[in-house]
Amino acid sequence: MKFIVHTYGCQMNVRESEAVEALLLAAGHEKAASEAEAELVIVNSCTVRQKAEEKAIGKAGNLIAAKKITGLMGCAVKRLGADVFKKLPKLDFAVGPRAFGLIPQIVAKGAYPALELGDDLVPGGLEAHTEAKGFQAFVTILVGCDNRCSYCIVPDVRGHEYSRPAREIVAEVRALAAHGVKEVCLLGQSVLRYGVRNPAWDATDASSPGGYTEAFPRLLEAVASIPGIERVRFTSAHPRGCTDELVRVYREFPQVCRHLHLPVQSGSDRLLAEMGRRYTRAEYLAAVAKLRALDPEFAVTTDVIVGYPGETEEDFEATRSLMDEAGFDNSFIFKYSPRPGTRSARLPDDVPTAEKERRDQILLADQERRGQARNEKLVGTVRDVLAEGPSKRNANRWSGRDGGNRIVVWDRAADEGPLAPGTRVRVRILEAHPQTLIGERVA
Repeated sequence: MKFIVHTYGCQMNVRESEAVEALLLAAGHEKAASEAEAELVIVNSCTVRQKAEEKAIGKAGNLIAAKKITGLMGCAVKRLGADVFKKLPKLDFAVGPRAFGLIPQIVAKGAYPALELGDDLVPGGLEAHTEAKGFQAFVTILVGCDNRCSYCIVPDVRGHEYSRPAREIVAEVRALAAHGVKEVCLLGQSVLRYGVRNPAWDATDASSPGGYTEAFPRLLEAVASIPGIERVRFTSAHPRGCTDELVRVYREFPQVCRHLHLPVQSGSDRLLAEMGRRYTRAEYLAAVAKLRALDPEFAVTTDVIVGYPGETEEDFEATRSLMDEAGFDNSFIFKYSPRPGTRSARLPDDVPTAEKERRDQILLADQERRGQARNEKLVGTVRDVLAEGPSKRNANRWSGRDGGNRIVVWDRAADEGPLAPGTRVRVRILEAHPQTLIGERVA
């Protein structure tokens, strides 16, 4: 049967969609070149925000109308449970985020409608990869989240944390390296909590004073030491896990990219406490300072929520000032929307939509200014870049990323042939923009 998978949401969903593709291929199915020729279409859903959920549900509805065998997987399924069939009465099957490994069996049986939430399952299929990979790969090391931030639905739909055994992860990365993968990104909803809920190594991991184990730094070392792996990234991180041991690994292993996505959400201590983030403004800034003391060019990016219930102008200005003090290389701004079942959903959503939009636009403008200033400091430096392919905006230029995850663009020589993705090049930066560096290739 020919199939295709559509993905909405985070990198974890991207990785799980690829795993589903690999499992279906192993079961004898064939990947369709287009949706039109597909007999089976699976939509991988997100429910972190209502709009994301609605997009996935809407897409599934369109596929049902086109008379495709249609499956819905992911976080929206877990949130809705059996009610998913009220929204999509003719849906063939639905699986929660811990049950995607069962999709080949469901398709083989063909007993529709079928629902598998996977509430008690240790996820299966996490190690499955398709053969036709590029030079980059996602590797899931932890699923679920136990942080319980007030606004976040992820713990309810992804369940308790489960850390995969380190030996499985190392074996998976070794196999990827043997297939030409040079860069891996280790994934988890709160990746620095790897090994906290269940031992990830054969022996129990000793806890650090902050309640985090040193299992993740140990894993980072092991992955960075695998021959053929040139870069290691990871996401997403909680600020409390930014330990001295993690900084040591950054210092001693150049393969570990000096970029950390460290969501702050707010610069107001009052709101941080309301959100259940379990750190203060000062503690967050201390974590950033640790990284920048190691390397002033260390790229730190973040997530911020505007319009959280009760956010005053004073709270908002505290966020603005923190963002300037931290000097973020990039920021992703989200307008608050309540998610069913979360603690903050019980609070009045009292910041008007227009005010959320105003604050959103202010922070975006601030980030443009800040990103420009950060990148201008890199003019004249030579960046180590892994090429990704032709620039999307100009086919006469190549594009890639440096270790800080910055987009770097450079002119291709008139007599230059194709540049294989993953080729390491050195680029001298000549021009800076808020989110892009432009330069010339050097020998």
